Amino acid sequence: MEINIFIDEGLEGKLEAGWLRETVERVLIAQNVGADAEMSLVITGQERMRELNRTYRGIDEPTDVLSFYVLPVEEKPDSAAPSFVAPPDGMLHLGEVIISYPQAAIQAAENRHPVEREITILIIHGVLHLLGYDHDTPEREQQMKARESVIMSRIEGGG
Repeated sequence: MEINIFIDEGLEGKLEAGWLRETVERVLIAQNVGADAEMSLVITGQERMRELNRTYRGIDEPTDVLSFYVLPVEEKPDSAAPSFVAPPDGMLHLGEVIISYPQAAIQAAENRHPVEREITILIIHGVLHLLGYDHDTPEREQQMKARESVIMSRIEGGG
């Protein structure tokens, strides 16, 4: 697995890149994603997250996590669009998960647990979005929450 970790300027000492990479890897393994997968995780601040949320979701406020992925061919909104061509490197490019460290810290304080636990929750949520999970209907939300809970239990239990 290729997991690219980017920590924005000013947040470098808050989280350890190796821990972030391992956490993402554990989520991907729990989801049976093979070794030929690649994704990025970005840890950023509130202002950048607000800009991204405004630009891509039309919501002018910061959020905790955003996921950006390539639409599979069968989900393309325009059937006349050219087909997606698999990259020559053979890697499955999942996309990018972006997490607001300050928002995670706020939510960790509200939930009375360490910021690392909150970051783990957000990584799980973001990666599941990359893998096709969503919470746009009650049924899909229930499926996603159940999967998040199973993965969190595995991570916290060391399995």
